[in-house]
Amino acid sequence: MVIVMKAGAEQQSIDAVIAQIRTLNYTPHPIQGTERTVIAAIGDERGKHELQQLESMRGVDKIVPILEPYKLSGSEIRHGQRTKIQIGDVEIGGDTLILMAGPCSVESREQILESAEIVKESGAQILRGGAFKPRTSPYSFQGLGEEGLQYLAEARDKTGS
Repeated sequence: MVIVMKAGAEQQSIDAVIAQIRTLNYTPHPIQGTERTVIAAIGDERGKHELQQLESMRGVDKIVPILEPYKLSGSEIRHGQRTKIQIGDVEIGGDTLILMAGPCSVESREQILESAEIVKESGAQILRGGAFKPRTSPYSFQGLGEEGLQYLAEARDKTGS
């Protein structure tokens, strides 16, 4: 759930709403905007009806249910703003389409360096590849770990991706 505070709500009202969210066993994530504060209440979805009572608190404009997953990165909680992430010179989430390509996991130095060259030549901006691979079976490939991270860093240094 997202609690949208009224424009110009006093800090005392915001703090009271945050305290009440905690009382209801939710974790508050306040987001201070230029005009208003929005507070995401993260927790067990089954008790979200309890959060509706916050609508009567001083300074609260409205309560907005979030119906989609990934609440902290979704635009609803960010009051319509897109999430942007900076990776080197590349901005993900901006107005430019970003392509990411590469193998599922780093299996060898040669494999990831060759993949990095192909990714670069194809026009993609980011090389992907997992150095750690969580698995249900201890006999499945677990990734190269720190060695894989070193190979990824070398690929980045050589290709910029």
